[in-house]
Amino acid sequence: MSIPTHGSALNITLQSHAGKRSRKAAGSAVDFLCANASVFTRQPSRLSLELRPVTELDPSARLVVDAMAAAGQPGLETLSSAEARAAFAIGMSMLQARPIEVGPIQDLVAETAHRAIPMRSYRPLSVDPQTPAPAIVFFHGGGFYLGDLEVFDRQCRRLCRAANCVVISVDYRLAPEHKFPAAPQDAFAALKWIAANAGRLAIDAERLAVAGDSAGGNLAAVVCLMAREAGAPTISHQTLIYPATNLSAEPIDGLFLTEAMMRHFLAVYMGSEADAKDWRASPALAESHARLPPATVLVCGHDPLHDDGLAYSAALKSAGVPVQELRFSGQIHGFLLMDAAIPEAATAMDKIGRLIQSALKRTPR
Repeated sequence: MSIPTHGSALNITLQSHAGKRSRKAAGSAVDFLCANASVFTRQPSRLSLELRPVTELDPSARLVVDAMAAAGQPGLETLSSAEARAAFAIGMSMLQARPIEVGPIQDLVAETAHRAIPMRSYRPLSVDPQTPAPAIVFFHGGGFYLGDLEVFDRQCRRLCRAANCVVISVDYRLAPEHKFPAAPQDAFAALKWIAANAGRLAIDAERLAVAGDSAGGNLAAVVCLMAREAGAPTISHQTLIYPATNLSAEPIDGLFLTEAMMRHFLAVYMGSEADAKDWRASPALAESHARLPPATVLVCGHDPLHDDGLAYSAALKSAGVPVQELRFSGQIHGFLLMDAAIPEAATAMDKIGRLIQSALKRTPR
């Protein structure tokens, strides 16, 4: 795909779950990016030599990145919390394909000991509403600072269909209003409530998985460690999508996710430098990774968290945990939220879904 260098209307091909469609960029995801998207991202000034990929950037991802760079506006980290969250929500909405149809969708509240936690459940069309079904507890990304149930609604629908499982999305507390350890506390409290209320939710507590992307991948990894330490609930599988696993590491620049953004996320999330070395913030720093659930770890070649994900995968393998790695060498951080502009996002979600579906068919540990 050729990359245009001027502001005229572009003929581009986008792909959604409904199939491929060709249309003018006016009013499209890429046109929106050209005008607005760099309020939530900037082109990096440098890339780590260790992370510099040998593979080329996917052409669709290149179009997205170039459009963002061309806008030349201030980065997300320069905005107020409210402005940043609004920009992120608008931008991600424009980059996502239309919502796909699933079965019943229900807003829930987990009444836990320390607070009420909003959640949203998605049930597959093919699963009887009264039959206990395997379930995925999902934690969204956004640097512990951005995102909510609405921003990740379409991604959860896609995961529900791809895995043919119930998906329960957790609306954990965000920084800076609620600093560490509020997010992992909410994540684990929600997980325990879901397992304890499996009958009410018509899910099978013996076939329970966790999943998350970026900051949500961090939380998915952390709740597995917390469940191991507590002895419950049983988690059959963990899916970590471009996860941040060591928040004590020095941030580096990348495409879409920049060094300045990561430093900002860490500054608003952490109460102190010591917090970043707590395994509930940095699961890679846990003393042991033994006796954790089998894992799927997805990494992107043009993502500054690429090495984070692979290092955590290696730690799990060294501890005897079965791991399936999904490597998308031409992709950028966050591409699963960009399926209107990056067709490979749909391919990735289908692969994730099949792996989870297979894992939850097995006899629980």
